[in-house]
Amino acid sequence: MTRRIIISGAGSHCGKTTVACGLLSAFREHGLKVCAYKTGPDYIDTQYLRNAGRCEAYNLDTWLMTPERVRELFMMTSRGKDIAVIEGAMGLYDGGMNSTAEIAKLLHAPVIAVINAKSVGETAASIALGLREYDHEINLAGVILNHAGSDSHVKIISDSLERTGIKLLGAIKRNDKLIIPERHLGLLPLNENMNYDFASVRAVIESCVNIDEVIRVSESSCETHGSLSSWPCASHKAGIAIARDEAFNFYYPESIETLKHTGAEIIYFSPLHDECIPKADGYIFGGGFPEIFARELEMNTSMRESVRKAANSGACILAECGGYMYLCDSLTDRAGKKYNMAGVIHCDSFMTDKPVIGYIEAKALSDNILCSEGDIIRGHEFHYSRVNQTDTFAFNMTRRRTGESYSGGYAHGNILASYLHMNFFGNIKLAERFLSRIDINQTSR
Repeated sequence: MTRRIIISGAGSHCGKTTVACGLLSAFREHGLKVCAYKTGPDYIDTQYLRNAGRCEAYNLDTWLMTPERVRELFMMTSRGKDIAVIEGAMGLYDGGMNSTAEIAKLLHAPVIAVINAKSVGETAASIALGLREYDHEINLAGVILNHAGSDSHVKIISDSLERTGIKLLGAIKRNDKLIIPERHLGLLPLNENMNYDFASVRAVIESCVNIDEVIRVSESSCETHGSLSSWPCASHKAGIAIARDEAFNFYYPESIETLKHTGAEIIYFSPLHDECIPKADGYIFGGGFPEIFARELEMNTSMRESVRKAANSGACILAECGGYMYLCDSLTDRAGKKYNMAGVIHCDSFMTDKPVIGYIEAKALSDNILCSEGDIIRGHEFHYSRVNQTDTFAFNMTRRRTGESYSGGYAHGNILASYLHMNFFGNIKLAERFLSRIDINQTSR
């Protein structure tokens, strides 16, 4: 059994990513084989976890995949590892059935709460007590303070925690060097924050946190039962080129692994830096930050022309969020400047101040390269932009939280583009349909 801990807290901005990264790095330096996970739909935090642990970082989300698939993914990817560090999303109980607490119960994992100690004293203990008492099925095994002040400040909280019977596992003093910059979709992506000092983070964690006690906490994990699945067997063979660079890097690793095991040979390319798209049977443009690199994307005219040529020749193209924006005629950034994009979809994207965030059920309005008319795909949206599309919609989208429905995405021929992020591991049939559509396309071409 792989030992495991979940790093959670009372809410966002308490320092979960910093603590999780520091622990992964410290465990690795102690000679332990580590694996990393993030609960919920998140592409950016996993970049930091992956670098800190020098291992792949996977997402555990019971909306994008069933609870059984979450358990299977954890068992498959943690096999042979000594300890797993799972970073929670938001607060411990936020997200209902998709909360970090539910993942903790699903994987029988002890929870360590990171509490922001700035401007609080004994109240920190009451927060920890509330996290423990809210659900007695949760094993709240200890607390790590972040942004602590003086030694006397730490002692006040330590004494109050002692009265609750909750262990204080460490106290990190205020240190601006540990803060990860943020942007409109969360943390600044790691490939734009390459000067982030993981060695310093590890040194702080090792000096401020009782690593041996945290390891002992992980030993209170219980065995996760369930069938140990394997990846799907290849039923097709196709070369799929995936856009991956500073502008496009929102991909779930388990989703790409599913494509590989279904029969895809993955080729990566850069819409920013390469002259043209590589020769392939299908193309995927994932999410990211095309608005930040709009000028560079516009300047790469040969790339845009090659994408347009591939689309016009009937190539299968799947685009999510940022990729959807790139396929449009233009993109208007936050400053109001308009840039030419690939021109595959004849509409325009533009940035807004209001975010669109949440889980989605998408019902296909017609047959497309991923599914048949009437099929429902579970996914999520997370963007600060809009596309002024008025026809050729791909889906009827329904927000899980509010029940609001609307038309969205673009489906025509062998092109499917939308703001919907999905996970092939959670729905292998989508991957199989994509590759089978490519097979049909190859024959017809």
